[in-house]
Amino acid sequence: MPIAYIQEFDASADRTTTNYDAVKERLNVERDRPDGMIIHTAGFTAEGVFRIFDVWESEEQHTRFMNDRLMPIVQELMADGARPQESSYTLHDVVTG
Repeated sequence: MPIAYIQEFDASADRTTTNYDAVKERLNVERDRPDGMIIHTAGFTAEGVFRIFDVWESEEQHTRFMNDRLMPIVQELMADGARPQESSYTLHDVVTG
């Protein structure tokens, strides 16, 4: 069952994408797409929040990506970084273009 996964970082004090860009470069998802990732988006809201919104084919695939690929990089590059607010929910429908 597909899921939506959201991370939100308070970026009111720092509106750069330096940390995000460093993690993204190391992940290399364009050339080594994670199994189960349907879409990944990232950007700033008008309220100063940096929001990451993903859709995954399953919770299991998302969890495996987080544990095996993302978090080791995040822990290495941003050991003292602020933790985001995280949420997820099961999707009833997903339409891709």
